[in-house]
Amino acid sequence: MLDFIYYPVSWILWFWHRVFGFAFGADNGLTWALAVVFLVFTLRVLLYKPFVKQVRTTKQMQELQPQIKELQKKYKNDRQKMATEMQKLQKDHGFNPLMGCLPILAQVPVFLGLFHVLRSFNRTGHGIGQLGMSAYDNAHTSNYVFNAADVQSFLSARIFGAPISAFITSPASELQAFAEYGGVPSKVSIAAVAIPLMVIAGLATHFNARASVARQSAEAAANPQAAMMNKLALWVFPLGVLVGGPFLPIAILLYWVSNNIWTYGQQHLVFGRMEKEEEEKKQAKLEQRAQNAPKPGAKPVSTKKKQASVDAAPVDAEVDSTDAPASTNGTAKPAAGKTSGQRRPGGQRRPGTRGRANQKRRR
Repeated sequence: MLDFIYYPVSWILWFWHRVFGFAFGADNGLTWALAVVFLVFTLRVLLYKPFVKQVRTTKQMQELQPQIKELQKKYKNDRQKMATEMQKLQKDHGFNPLMGCLPILAQVPVFLGLFHVLRSFNRTGHGIGQLGMSAYDNAHTSNYVFNAADVQSFLSARIFGAPISAFITSPASELQAFAEYGGVPSKVSIAAVAIPLMVIAGLATHFNARASVARQSAEAAANPQAAMMNKLALWVFPLGVLVGGPFLPIAILLYWVSNNIWTYGQQHLVFGRMEKEEEEKKQAKLEQRAQNAPKPGAKPVSTKKKQASVDAAPVDAEVDSTDAPASTNGTAKPAAGKTSGQRRPGGQRRPGTRGRANQKRRR
């Protein structure tokens, strides 16, 4: 039913097993362990851009918390209106909440697919997903893209004496499948490998959550829902690894450890780049502000004042040189005082008889 997940996971695991098989041997436990680890790395490389989008979405959601609270307070009695305004706010800021969950949702089917493929190397059990095969039939039956020789190679692989597909609570009947391929492992040898991996996986989960919580803003951390999720990520999820570890194959624990180590390093890389981008934006704004500021000692120029002085300039100071009488030799005579043809502001010509002579006549 989920072959569209099982086959791609099998192909990636098969590829890395072939790569490391040239260096360490096909039946070596380190070869199979590295194949699982690099299966994780391959997945995380493919999900790098969605992860960056998830980080930016989470940060943007924290920045929008004040506006979201205002909308919740304003429309607390109108759910439909609040939902409409929330969608409008998300659209205006290009915010998509689904992008915050995409990387996690994409890892879930891969985890389930890897768990199923690894369990299918030993199908002698009678539980969920098991076929109840005999040890001989199981070793001579292919497992998705892995042929019978690959199945036998996987059964022979050991890490410090423990089969990579074994888990602490493995029934004794299932452990008989390893009898012809390295002998039946003991529960002590399995626990000696699985328990340290469980502890490392739990600690890695906790420190990843702590690094994520430390980057949250005070407003986001004060949100009741965010506070509850922080507690789950910090304490419940790591505890879940310790509780569920005895029921997980060693290969799955390797997957969990390598996935958390990758996440820890990737978080520091992405957040470091984002902080650098923000610092560059701040520096660009400061430089732009410095360029627009007046130089030291220079008097700021008001463009409004300058424009007002231009508009208030007298128009009647213009002299129509064409109204000046011309001399007999073809040269123009200079205008005498204001008796020349000057114009009023309205464009009308002032009378040339204005002056002291006219004033004497009136007297």
